[in-house]
Amino acid sequence: MKLYTKQQLFRTAIIGVLAGAAISCAAIFIFRTHKTVHVDRVSPSSNSVSQTDSSATNAEEIPGENASYAIQTTASTQLDGSYTQDETQNISVYEKCNEAVVNITTQVMGINWFLEPVIQDGGSGSGSIIDKRGYVVTNVHVISDASKISISLADGSTYEGRVIGQDTESDIAVLKFNPPAGVTLKTIDFGDSEKLKVGQKVIAIGNPFALERTMTTGIVSGLGRPIQESTNVIIRNMIQTDAAINPGNSGGPLLDTQGRMIGINTMIMSNSGSSAGVGFAVPVSTARRVVNDLLQFGKVNRGTISITPVQMTSSIAQYADLDIDHGILVSSVKRGSSAEKAGIKGGTQAVQYGSRFNPTTIYLGGDIITAIDRITVSSYADYTSALESKRPGDMVTVTVYRNGKSLKLNVKLDSSDENTSL
Repeated sequence: MKLYTKQQLFRTAIIGVLAGAAISCAAIFIFRTHKTVHVDRVSPSSNSVSQTDSSATNAEEIPGENASYAIQTTASTQLDGSYTQDETQNISVYEKCNEAVVNITTQVMGINWFLEPVIQDGGSGSGSIIDKRGYVVTNVHVISDASKISISLADGSTYEGRVIGQDTESDIAVLKFNPPAGVTLKTIDFGDSEKLKVGQKVIAIGNPFALERTMTTGIVSGLGRPIQESTNVIIRNMIQTDAAINPGNSGGPLLDTQGRMIGINTMIMSNSGSSAGVGFAVPVSTARRVVNDLLQFGKVNRGTISITPVQMTSSIAQYADLDIDHGILVSSVKRGSSAEKAGIKGGTQAVQYGSRFNPTTIYLGGDIITAIDRITVSSYADYTSALESKRPGDMVTVTVYRNGKSLKLNVKLDSSDENTSL
């Protein structure tokens, strides 16, 4: 065994410590030099990058730093005003149409605690300017019972509106306000609702909860929906959409991606009263026809069957000993009308019907209408709905129940003016 002195051991330890320190310093220097060179290569402002392949190699080596650089690029791109195709489409439609959407508020006549007539705030809704002269299309229920109508534009100006015409069967009304001379109004064009497909993107603009010109998007989620709006009104061929529609949207436009009106937002299906993703719009095919008539005649020139219709009930069926309790009882037929010529029979047995204090005379024994064309008629709402899109002179197939049998009769429709008295 070889022996060492204390001096030799101490000297060896000192040399080892110094050698270790030198090696550590050299390693740190090499690491820092390599890192500095790499950062210079991925920096967008560096002039030291001379080859694309070199940059790509280093980007793969340190993905964390490359990802950071990519995030910075995305942020700066959005700040520069670049949008996705869908965003660009939405922005374009809004900028094109929002100024043509108006806010409609009403005042109604009420009674105070002293039974005196007073003016009260009514409802509110939306509408679309369809003509530069100040014509606006909206829903009938938006202006229901209004004694005063106010129409507010996008620039904050407000004008008094008057009713040109309204049609309860389609829930469509046309209003008019007078813009000042020199003011050019933005308008919304009618589109085509006949070519709509389920899944097609749609855009709604309106004034939900008095938040003016709010935009929501969605798709056509259903077509051809018959929706009962009130006791005597069923609107057929409604457009179903999941675009958010809330109180205040009624009467506003449902638009396609070109900014054309394809429907008039009318109602929602909800337990809470707010949007549940199921909204309905009157198709523009109906709106165009109704609006043209309202502008021309102040009413819709709709074809009718010249009869006195009575809603069948179980009590009538029981009293008349009938085995059918639904449909429309033909109480009487207008003499000389197309309905009489087609063979529709009225009743002959006069009875008092209704409440004890307000009875009505009806006639039993006549035909019971159960269908018009292919539409089943179980109620008065079905009856009016089946004729909603018909014109005077149109031929319809009327199915009647007579003496326990069903008969089909071809009936030419009369004008509503011809059906004013029987």
